Amino acid sequence: MEQGRSGRERGRDETPEERADRLWVELLQELRVAQTGVQVLFGFLLTVAFQARFAGLSDTDRDIYTVTILLGAATTGALIGPVSIHRLLTGRRLKPETVQWASRLTLVGLFLLLCTMASSLLLILRLVVDDALALLLVAAMVVWFVICWVALPLWAHATNPPGK
Repeated sequence: MEQGRSGRERGRDETPEERADRLWVELLQELRVAQTGVQVLFGFLLTVAFQARFAGLSDTDRDIYTVTILLGAATTGALIGPVSIHRLLTGRRLKPETVQWASRLTLVGLFLLLCTMASSLLLILRLVVDDALALLLVAAMVVWFVICWVALPLWAHATNPPGK
């Protein structure tokens, strides 16, 4: 293990199982944040079809709404999926693999969340501004999410190599 400036070893001295346990707890904390947002968004989307103004939506807006609802459901499934994976594999001595699979499913869920957010924004902004501006605003927000969720972590990873 590499030593830091203080002369002490950096990093953790943990077994693969201990590391998997720690990573699992960290993943659950991350999922709690994402799941709460998805549940609020999806719950709101489910109520839209019951609003009086829904009947006046164009066919295009109804199609966007349908895609948005399906994306919201897929996002919910992906972000709750790690709990099911963990529950079904508990006791099988697959914790490191479980963490890896759950982590991958979480990344899929975050991608689906990005798509759900973009679709939701498009649906709402088409009702507020003209179509061209709606598309431009949605594209700008997608870029913002990609900066926050992908570019910044990748930049931090690239500029802070392990053991630094």
